[in-house]
Amino acid sequence: MPNIRSVEALPHTAFTTSGRAAIYQALLQLKPPAGSLVLVPTYHCPTMVAPVLLAQLQVSYFGLLPNGLPNLDTINPAILDKCKAILVPHYFGLAQSLNKVRQWCDGHGIALIEDCAHCYFGEAGERAVGAWGDFATASLSKFFPVPEAGLLASAHRAITPLQLENPSLKAQLKGWLDVMELASSYQRLRGVSALLAPFFRFKNFRAQTSNAQEAEAQPVASTMMRDCDMSRIQQTPLSAAMALKATLPRGRIIARRQQNFANYAAHFVDVPGARPLFPYNPNSVGSTAPYVFPLWVDEPDEIYQALRLLKLPVFRWDRIWPSTPTLPQDVGPLWSHHVLQLLCHQDLSSEDIDHTAEMLLRLLKAQRSTLHPAEA
Repeated sequence: MPNIRSVEALPHTAFTTSGRAAIYQALLQLKPPAGSLVLVPTYHCPTMVAPVLLAQLQVSYFGLLPNGLPNLDTINPAILDKCKAILVPHYFGLAQSLNKVRQWCDGHGIALIEDCAHCYFGEAGERAVGAWGDFATASLSKFFPVPEAGLLASAHRAITPLQLENPSLKAQLKGWLDVMELASSYQRLRGVSALLAPFFRFKNFRAQTSNAQEAEAQPVASTMMRDCDMSRIQQTPLSAAMALKATLPRGRIIARRQQNFANYAAHFVDVPGARPLFPYNPNSVGSTAPYVFPLWVDEPDEIYQALRLLKLPVFRWDRIWPSTPTLPQDVGPLWSHHVLQLLCHQDLSSEDIDHTAEMLLRLLKAQRSTLHPAEA
């Protein structure tokens, strides 16, 4: 079993329904005055912004260096007095040292929230992942086959008990049904799958009907807030999620993700039109459990749409919050457009990884023959 520490091993922990709920709870722990500023990266998932707004705080943005760490020079010195926290993620599940960020935060009296949504396991330079922040937040559902669950943790600060309510009995039952449906999809409940199928269909029909009724035209920010689904941030996680979390082995998760990442890296060596976002380093990958393989694509739009139509495990952070600024020497906007995230989930086999990579290579080749026929 790979000997890699997890955020869950930090001295102070509390479980939430999601990573975004954990960010919200971290902000409540800090107790900043209403209207205070929280610094968020320009390259983000909307679920990194929604908790800040829900906590009645304001968002200010910082740019990124090419290695994914904060470009602290993009933060306006004039706003530092109003800044109470900075949210710094370990992108793609590839943990890095936050030593310089920690020093900057200490020098300006700003709390560091270390976003480990993509990085539940890992060594972040001189410290374990999560140990740099005043608080760390994580998402269990990105690493374990659980219906939900997030984590608020700290290496240094005690966590004031969260004022959370228990979910309803209906929600608890649905959580267990979701778990059984997921297990059934991987042929792990062969004896009872047929008996449970009617319940799965009924549950999914109700969910689709509800989503269709809510899909009304709204302002972009309102739509994003709705899509972030912050409705259960004040509740405890489902019993099904916590039961599975306590029993599932960790070694396979780490090993399979490392192998899948390495498989992707082997496919994308000297490929015209695309390149790994970072050079492949087996030593650094061996100290973490990658969430995705980040691939830079020169002309990404048509290729990304084709991959989505094929329902391959690839996504892109191209939905950034309205009013996100364009900052000098910031790679964030470029990443939002050019970087495809190829999932490294442990339940993806080597054949799955090969299939996704081969389809992407075919699309790149076809695109190149169209754009540069003389070189095809």
